[in-house]
Amino acid sequence: MITYVHPKSSMDQLSQIETEFLQKTAGGELSELLRKCCLAVLNSGNITDSPEQLLNSSKDFAVDIIQKERGIKLKLYNPPETAFVNGNLIKGIEEHLFSVIRDIIYIKSQAKYFEDMDLSNPSTITNWIFFILRNAKLFLSGQEPNIVVCWGGHSINEEEFNYTKDVGQALGLCKLDVCTGCGPGAMEGPMSGAAVGHIMQRYDKGRFIGITEPSIISAEPPNPLVTQLIIMPDIEKRLEAFARIGHAFVIFPGGPGTVEELMFILGIKMNSLNSDQPMPVVLTGPKSCQKYFETLDRFIRKSLGESVARQYDIVINDPERVADICISEIQEVTQRRIALGDSFNFNWKLQIDSILQKHFYATHENMSALNLTKDQPLNLLIANLRNVFSGIVSGNVKPEYIKLIQQKGPYELHGDPELISTIDQLLKDFINQGRMKLGSAKYVPCYKIVN
Repeated sequence: MITYVHPKSSMDQLSQIETEFLQKTAGGELSELLRKCCLAVLNSGNITDSPEQLLNSSKDFAVDIIQKERGIKLKLYNPPETAFVNGNLIKGIEEHLFSVIRDIIYIKSQAKYFEDMDLSNPSTITNWIFFILRNAKLFLSGQEPNIVVCWGGHSINEEEFNYTKDVGQALGLCKLDVCTGCGPGAMEGPMSGAAVGHIMQRYDKGRFIGITEPSIISAEPPNPLVTQLIIMPDIEKRLEAFARIGHAFVIFPGGPGTVEELMFILGIKMNSLNSDQPMPVVLTGPKSCQKYFETLDRFIRKSLGESVARQYDIVINDPERVADICISEIQEVTQRRIALGDSFNFNWKLQIDSILQKHFYATHENMSALNLTKDQPLNLLIANLRNVFSGIVSGNVKPEYIKLIQQKGPYELHGDPELISTIDQLLKDFINQGRMKLGSAKYVPCYKIVN
């Protein structure tokens, strides 16, 4: 089966030079990455956390970029049948395919300018993130702050999923937009609920923003509600994008990826240069999740201290309260941005420690070398804890690291007995609660604690 797809939005008018570059790049080192990401988009709504399963189900799938007079079109070979209705490709999937081209290949053509400025420089990294988001047409002129970033696990039960929808509806009734990691579970639920809230308010400008990165998207295909898909180059730039465009942050129950996100935002909030930045962080779930949040709160208090635990609110089984906190704090965000002349769309004033921007490669050597002791500055301890959970996410779902673990065995984590013990207990709770893996298959840890 062969299908041709014509471009939408920012990709519908390209110069011949740009088109030639796209064809050249798509046929080179990025060809397999392009194929994987397009396949993930075509599987939008299909729930999986196994990249291998996704790829093996469509071994004969391929994609070519075809040049035409005003730009490009895509030629798809044997795309999944679930991406079609009555023989026609679903419109949302069609748009997201060109988001893949825009963010993976077209952005590569624009990267030279930033590489010349040194992409290890914190300011350059932030400007690069801004460029990617602007190129995706994320920024709306005159739009006042209203984006709530929702984080949480892809592996949650039905009660938790329904609660994320209830919170989403409460946010939607306040005409707030939702931004998530674009996958299933706690990333889909708030969008689903907010869509209902928007309809109830007859609000037709609502946005559902999904921000992912190449090694995550194949494990977590976009959910069907995403209206704007953005693929950042790596996890750290993804996290910074969330932090700079979000006006409030809601965190549902999740696994190591959710804790990684929480560590990132706590690292920003604990930076003294951000002390006057209103950045509401609300941890919330149904009554049945009270123990989960008590465990997470205890982990933070034991490992990082009371001052860090004061940076968030825990709200149990009260969606309206969550929305009230977001609305109240977003009003403060708006007033502060006006007073400082800062952008509503992108928080330029936010200070992010360079160690949080630095990409962490989850090799066995790097995981073993993490400094998991309390005898270090707080910002470094938060960053090292973020890297622990980032590494475990990599070992769970990212193909290149799964292969490393198959070859070398699980990662080893070393450190202070007390700190290591708190990490171990939190991860054991995640395993017991089924937050490490979708489905009924028994989870095999990609790590081991070394006392």
